[in-house]
Amino acid sequence: QVRLVQSGGGLVQTGGSLRLSCAASGSISIYNAMAWYRQPPGKQRELVATITVSGGFTKYVDSLKGRFAISRDNAKNTLYLQMNNLTPEDTAVYYCAGSTTNDRPRRYDYWGPGTQVTVSS
Repeated sequence: QVRLVQSGGGLVQTGGSLRLSCAASGSISIYNAMAWYRQPPGKQRELVATITVSGGFTKYVDSLKGRFAISRDNAKNTLYLQMNNLTPEDTAVYYCAGSTTNDRPRRYDYWGPGTQVTVSS
């Protein structure tokens, strides 16, 4: 079973940057797409960005375009999320996810454990 192992979270000041990583224990080529979600304190989990594994096509939540960038390195079997100009509103637990299905809307069936990102004011 492929596991997703996350790293890169932590505490950062407003305006700072962080890069999250999500390393698969096997090949990420088993996934059709991968994504980053986040769950702010007291709120529901929300989609941040998606990327297709083969073609690298990306989609973002409109409010995060220009600040966040999703990418993947197929050779390293790793998914990334570069987050810039962070604000306290970005404070959340961030999850990576992989989809092996062809369901629409897309369903993610593999999840990382989550990593805390805290942005101080």
